[in-house]
Amino acid sequence: MLLNLYIENIAVAKKLDISFDSGFTVMTGKTGAGKSVIIDSMLLLCGAKAGRELIRTGEEKATVTGLFSCSKETSEALSRVLGDQGLEPDENGEIQLQRTISQDGRSTARLNGRSIPLALLRQAAPVLMEIQTQGERDEYADRQTYGPILDIYGGSEELLRKYGEKYAVYLSARSRRDELEQSLSEKEMMLDILRYQKKEIDQAKLSDENEEAKLDILRNKLRSAEKISKYTSVINRALLYSEKGSTATYLIERAEAALEQLCDVLENGEELLERLRNCRIEVGDIAETVCGALESDVRGDPSQKLEQVENRLAVIDRLKRKYGGSVGEIIKKRSDITKKISDLEDGDFRLAELNRELDQAEAEACAAAEEISAKRRESGSRFTEELIGSLRQLDMPKVRFRVSVEQPMENGHHVLHPDGYDDVDFLISVNTGEDLQSVGRVSSGGELSRITLAIKTALAGKNDSETIVFDEIDTGVSGGTSERIGMMLKALSKDLQIIAVTHSSQVASTADHHLLIEKREEDGRTESSVREIEGEDRIAEIARIIGGINVTEKQTAAAVEMLGKNSKE
Repeated sequence: MLLNLYIENIAVAKKLDISFDSGFTVMTGKTGAGKSVIIDSMLLLCGAKAGRELIRTGEEKATVTGLFSCSKETSEALSRVLGDQGLEPDENGEIQLQRTISQDGRSTARLNGRSIPLALLRQAAPVLMEIQTQGERDEYADRQTYGPILDIYGGSEELLRKYGEKYAVYLSARSRRDELEQSLSEKEMMLDILRYQKKEIDQAKLSDENEEAKLDILRNKLRSAEKISKYTSVINRALLYSEKGSTATYLIERAEAALEQLCDVLENGEELLERLRNCRIEVGDIAETVCGALESDVRGDPSQKLEQVENRLAVIDRLKRKYGGSVGEIIKKRSDITKKISDLEDGDFRLAELNRELDQAEAEACAAAEEISAKRRESGSRFTEELIGSLRQLDMPKVRFRVSVEQPMENGHHVLHPDGYDDVDFLISVNTGEDLQSVGRVSSGGELSRITLAIKTALAGKNDSETIVFDEIDTGVSGGTSERIGMMLKALSKDLQIIAVTHSSQVASTADHHLLIEKREEDGRTESSVREIEGEDRIAEIARIIGGINVTEKQTAAAVEMLGKNSKE
């Protein structure tokens, strides 16, 4: 659960350090006191988009830190999300999330003090805390959310995973089939293009992936032909052959002959003679290697050879611009073109083959989708009963509700989607005599609030998160209905940590813990503060919610009665 929330420099919150307990906690306060600041801070902690306008005027940055205690189940869920990254609860089973935003627009996230990508924060936070905002309740009017809700309720994660694998195979098969069909529809034109491309590559007679590098080296040699000729000649005359003077090898050879005459009187003479002979051989080899390696490349007409090399490199460069960034890629492209030509020339056969693959992939995906559909129909019956029970408890006695699970067809085929082939809808009728219609089309704000709470009640314990935050779940309702909402939130808090921002005295009076958000002036600036209230302070706050500005004795008595009644329950 959420143990502590620390907020610094978010709007009117200079420094707020809020501790939370298990059970049901309400937060109340006058308009503008800072309730929305706390919700916004929680959303930041969950990875919401951060705007600089949230930063308190005159400050450079703002920070939100949340400390959570993790059950064994929560830790396991975090491990599934975070993977093997060394990010896990500490020895006390606690984990800390932190979000910092700066005036320069940058945002950073940390988990247990370690910097993490914002995307990872967005994955981890919902495992720890689920925030039900007024905007999110509006999303429940969108039927696209109904399938995922039903899947969570029915525990269809493994079925969805298996279907996802089959669906990916189906998409791949369909893509390959569609691509070939498109090609076949323009078969002759495509064949002409591909054959021209293959011919163009073939004319270059590319076979060596390293040819371009070799040509670059040769080009550099040819560009230096004059220098090569001059200095190889110097090396050759100095070391090996000369018509005008003695060479190094000739002089060493003379020295060898002289040393040979001294071998019988010179200690180590034979060894020295061998070393001198090796010097002569090495010097000669250097001369032959240098001259042979360079002169062979520039022998003849270097300018003509350079032109040939430049032309060859131009051909390769032109092909690279069209078919790949290297000779190797051009050779591979030729192989791909050859295969496409073959597929087109044997198009009808290949298309039939791909259609068979697609039919097989579709059949397997449909079989997996049907398992999900069957689970949804079964879950839908239980979900319907549970939701009707909750909605009647929430003062909707005439409500009728039904989960619709349909399978649209197109041209005799199921329409496959990433989550199966069902079209899921939640149908409701609130008043007697009205037809069942999609929830989003007929529900008012107050009804949608109650439907949201009923759905959350049905999903309790089925999501990873053990903390749920409700932002004014009592919007659009009043009186006895608000009291029923409070009672349901209290019932939910037996298994989960429930935190609710409320303007309802009935809801506030049912909570285990009551946090009062107030604002005051400090050094000419408005600041929010939060404190837990009990006893007379709590009575006074509930009476204020009942009566507004001028609280009467009757309203105070009503607050006492509410708290007394709910404390007994």
